[in-house]
Amino acid sequence: MRSSLGLKVALIVNPTAGSGAAGRAAPTVQRALERLGASVTLGATKQPGDATRLARESRDAHLDCTVVMGGDGTLNEVCQAYIDQRGEPLAGPPLALVPSGTGGDFRKTLGLGTDLEANVEHLVRSEPRPLDLGILEASAHDGRPVTRAFVNITSFGLGGLTDRIVNAGPKWLGGKSAFFLGTLRALVAYQNAAVRIKVDGTVWLESAVVNVALANGRFFGGGMQIAPEADPADGLFDVVALGDLTRLQTVGLTQRVYAGTHLGQPQISSTRGAAVEAEALAPNAEVLIDMDGETPGRLPLRARIAAGALRFRG
Repeated sequence: MRSSLGLKVALIVNPTAGSGAAGRAAPTVQRALERLGASVTLGATKQPGDATRLARESRDAHLDCTVVMGGDGTLNEVCQAYIDQRGEPLAGPPLALVPSGTGGDFRKTLGLGTDLEANVEHLVRSEPRPLDLGILEASAHDGRPVTRAFVNITSFGLGGLTDRIVNAGPKWLGGKSAFFLGTLRALVAYQNAAVRIKVDGTVWLESAVVNVALANGRFFGGGMQIAPEADPADGLFDVVALGDLTRLQTVGLTQRVYAGTHLGQPQISSTRGAAVEAEALAPNAEVLIDMDGETPGRLPLRARIAAGALRFRG
């Protein structure tokens, strides 16, 4: 077995993540890796798709680890390198995360703090562990089919509209504030969508909903603990539905969602499963999808877990 020291590492940096925090911190992280004996190939993203390309280059070069510096969106983009065009998992170097983005939700599930050098030492000295990968098939905004991978959470309903608003607005507020204010703005415009959801082939829910999360991780939306019992290595999604709530009820539930104490409340349903299908019941309804802070498309969707498809350091 290769020593945890002397790793050949691809360091993929989104220099704009966290309002430029990732770019400013990249030299510190590179030096910390090199002090611990790693050989570092640095790649900075300049446009959408670059993180996926750099991760594929890391796999083709047979490197020992791909380290992501950025937020949940950058990590999501890297994960696209771990599936083929049919959505089948591809082997690749273990992943590691040095959080430095706006949202930073998946790091909370992993138990990662914000101390850069502590995170670097932890990832270098850790042995890779298996993590699940979500595979999503949905309709892109132009109606064409789209297949995407996700490591944290895909949701639909209010979350998709919130992403559209947040991604169009300024990020200087920080993750939690930007997503909270974006959610409030989305609430004003959003109308509860009637959907049918199947879990592992059986109809689980047929109702109007505020939002439904297919959770591999626990947090989304800048710190909302939507799926407090989710385990990204158990081979299952935690499916959490916020049902036909009024706007006032949804706002009143917000602090419970941040704290992860909403399960069991009225109009909150949850289950677990390895495959989920969802469709809008109203003709021509646009129910937007949120995937790790991005908006890849709309319902209908099919999602499945690829158990243990990723290996993760840290």
